[in-house]
Amino acid sequence: MPRAHHLVCVDAASVEPARSGEVIARLAEEGAAAVVLAGGAPVTATRRKALRAAAGATGVAVVVTDSAAAVVVTEALGALLDQQAGILARVDEAHQILVDIVLAGGGLEDLCGRLAEFLGGATMVTSTDGRVLAEAGSGAALEAAHALDCFDRTGRLITEHERVGIRPAGARDAGRALVRIVAGQLNHGLLVAFVPDRDLTADDVHLLERAATVAALAITKEQAVSAVESKYRAEFLRDALAGRAGAPPEAILHAAALGWDIDRRLVVVVAETDEDDEHTTRTSEEVTELQQRFSRAWNQAMAVRDPRAPVMGFSQEVVALFAVADDADTDAVMRQVGDVVRVVRGDGGGGRRTFSTGVSRPIDSVADLPRAYDEALSAVGVGRQLHGDSALTHFDGLGIFRLLALVPDSTDLRRFVQESLGPLADDDVAENADLRNTLSILIDTNMNVAETARILFFHYNTLRYRIAKLERMLGPFTTDPQLRLKLALALKVHQMRGI
Repeated sequence: MPRAHHLVCVDAASVEPARSGEVIARLAEEGAAAVVLAGGAPVTATRRKALRAAAGATGVAVVVTDSAAAVVVTEALGALLDQQAGILARVDEAHQILVDIVLAGGGLEDLCGRLAEFLGGATMVTSTDGRVLAEAGSGAALEAAHALDCFDRTGRLITEHERVGIRPAGARDAGRALVRIVAGQLNHGLLVAFVPDRDLTADDVHLLERAATVAALAITKEQAVSAVESKYRAEFLRDALAGRAGAPPEAILHAAALGWDIDRRLVVVVAETDEDDEHTTRTSEEVTELQQRFSRAWNQAMAVRDPRAPVMGFSQEVVALFAVADDADTDAVMRQVGDVVRVVRGDGGGGRRTFSTGVSRPIDSVADLPRAYDEALSAVGVGRQLHGDSALTHFDGLGIFRLLALVPDSTDLRRFVQESLGPLADDDVAENADLRNTLSILIDTNMNVAETARILFFHYNTLRYRIAKLERMLGPFTTDPQLRLKLALALKVHQMRGI
């Protein structure tokens, strides 16, 4: 472990000339980097030579002065206090400038800009889970910062791997520092500085902490304004999705006043958390914070892609209206939505929860928003039943499952599956799942035995044997089209989760 290095002032009168070298060697062992021998009789040339030899052997610098030790200490302390006073004055000046920015109506971008000027390099404000909310610095400084390994491929700062506060001098990451932005009991995010050409010191971190207090003030102000705006936006979007926003021209003008453009071809996207907040062990405060974080992540991701797209978080879902090209097919729409979903999901860090996403068919009129919203809700609900958590489903991909999901009582569906598939409805026997798969492919290929054998890599005779066994269990489905339809529906229901 490296030793701390100190400046040691020694009264020369207390050191015997013959023991000077011994004293210097002992002080060097205790961590002295330099020794001042002050006061006492004038130092002879012979003694100076002996002191230089002793210093050279230990690596300690030696200064000899006729001034009294007390005078030297007083001067050293005075210089140190002047230095600290200068540092505090610089921090106070920076703090006052940052406060003035907020009082004048400036935001986080302005704060980051001035802080980057003070420190050099780049500064950022991120959410608690690392989403960049504001940043400033030269283009080269920002590019260098984002190229560091502390960011993931989505541009999220990997906060779970980053320590807060000062870092050891000389460390690989000593050129960056993070401090928390806290107001009361609420953690609003992180203030981060990146300086490429030097280590950030304790004084720099102290400046960041003062700036974080100002950032908390700016964030609190923005949240208060945003809360009012969000209330009106949420009410309008809820009315539009329910068909209560008035005639299309009026709704379009109202949306434009809120900063949204809905006079274009759109799809409705509903993202719903997979966790059931009505039956959870989390506190209501924790649920609210998680939902707000979920909504913010969608807003940030959509703001980069389309700043005028409506995005709003409700109780357990986020609704977004995606603009799509007139000639965009389903695959193109799903790629577009999938890109945003991946950005929101990130690497799963920061306490985010899994969510499933449903996508409607395209609409060309605001009047069709209620229908598209219902389609997106169906897609997210049925998609989760088919594919499990984190599903991304288009309404057109639901097929027959859309009708099956309309059956209100899942008990009826379970009874239908049991009566239709008999022993194949359960997996008590390992062979059942294999036989179900064989039956499903037979039905999908319209009873084409040769094609089914090819898909399953079975010998033709092996498949004929399996078909005979299935008919003994289920009936003559190869010749009875009504029975085949019944079995096909039962297999689809069996595929759905939660039934």
